[in-house]
Amino acid sequence: MKQTERPIAVFDSGVGGISVLRELVRLMPNENYIFFGDSKNAPYGGKSLEEVRKLTECHVRHLLSEGAKAVVIACNTATSADVSILRKEYPDVPVVGIEPALKPAVQFMEHPRVLVMATPMTIREEKFQRLMARYEKDAEIYPLACPGIVEFVERGELNSAGLKAFLYRLLKPYCEGTVDAIVLGCTHYPLLRPIIQNVMGPEVQLIDSGAECVRDISVLLNYFEINRSRQLEDCHHQFYTTANAASFAAIAKTWLHQVVHVEHVEL
Repeated sequence: MKQTERPIAVFDSGVGGISVLRELVRLMPNENYIFFGDSKNAPYGGKSLEEVRKLTECHVRHLLSEGAKAVVIACNTATSADVSILRKEYPDVPVVGIEPALKPAVQFMEHPRVLVMATPMTIREEKFQRLMARYEKDAEIYPLACPGIVEFVERGELNSAGLKAFLYRLLKPYCEGTVDAIVLGCTHYPLLRPIIQNVMGPEVQLIDSGAECVRDISVLLNYFEINRSRQLEDCHHQFYTTANAASFAAIAKTWLHQVVHVEHVEL
C-alpha cells in the first residue's frame, strides 16, 4: 500500500477521542482513519505517569504495526505523559498530541477569566503548568481537576440525571459571572458540551482543542508529503476498543451521526 493511502491513527483512553475524529473527518474527509479507544483502562487521568506511558506506548506500537502513517494522541493525559517520548522514538512518523486550548481561550477577549477543566494528571503535569505560566499574565486561569466525568461518558451516560447533578455540583462555584470561558481540557468533555453549557449559561464560551490538533496534523502530513489526494473519495474507517464494542458503537453513532462497526481487541 502506498504511504499516502495508509490511515491516520487516532488513539484515546476511551470514546472521548471521537470528538477529535469528527473534527478530523470534517476537515480532512479524504483520509483513511483507524480509531482505537482503550476504554478497558479508562480513565487514564487517575493513573500513575508510568502506567499511562506503558499503555500509550503499547497502543501506539500496535497502531503503527497496523500500517498507520501518522498518529494523533487524542487524549490530553496521554499527551502530557508521553508525546515527547513518542516523537523521539518515531522521528519519521508524524505524532500529534492534544493539550488544553488555552491560547484561543485567552485571546477571545481582553484579560478573560478562564476555567480549565481537565483530568487530575493533566492538571498536575509539568507540561500543563508551563502552558498555564505562558498565559497567566493575559488572563485569570483557574485549573479544575475533574475526576469522575470520564466514567460517566464511558458508561454512555451523556444526558443522565446523575451526570447533570454531578456537573452542577462541580461547576456551581464558577457560575453566575465568575468565568468568561471554559476550556474543555479532556477529549471526553466535548461530548457533554450541551449539559455544561446549560449549567454555565449561554454567555460562557466553551472551547475544546480538536480544531487545533487537526491543523497540526494537516501541516505535518503536508511536510512529510504523505497526505492523501483530495480527489479520492473511497475512504475506509476502522474502529477498535478494548471494552464493549456495542456500547462503544452506540456512543460513536451519536457523535458521528452514522452507524459504525467496532471491533473488540485485547492488547
